[in-house]
Amino acid sequence: MAKVLIVYHTQSGNTEAMAKAVAEGAKAAGATVALKKAVDAKAEDILACDVVAIGTPNYFGYMAGLVKDFFDRVWAAVREKMADKPYATFGSKGGGGAQALESVERICDGLKMSKLAIGLAATRQPSAEVLAECKELGKKLAHPDKVQKPKVPEEPRL
Repeated sequence: MAKVLIVYHTQSGNTEAMAKAVAEGAKAAGATVALKKAVDAKAEDILACDVVAIGTPNYFGYMAGLVKDFFDRVWAAVREKMADKPYATFGSKGGGGAQALESVERICDGLKMSKLAIGLAATRQPSAEVLAECKELGKKLAHPDKVQKPKVPEEPRL
């Protein structure tokens, strides 16, 4: 049974709704889930999990400041210990594109983590369809060894 960590920031509640849907899917597939706001997540959390999902809104074409703060706080403790750990990204946006998810992915790539799935992005409030995709993402996180990872760099789904 996989230990899934979901780290996210939300201001409007949109990314939180997505995080809860990812958690629901992972739990339904038998995973143990830790759902943490970025401000509360610690290095121990990401080191103890088998797979991590990181959710962020798109603020000015970048990840939320508190998600960046999470990476800044844990970097020294985790940077040599994250190689091949599966990860996925998700988040919400008002306008613009998927730059916030791409900025998270750049950090995860720097940590030599393994991208498990294409990032999911919702425009403003996530639709029922997007929340269903989040639940499916959660199921993939629960069984990372059974997932066919993206073979080429792909844009997050909008």
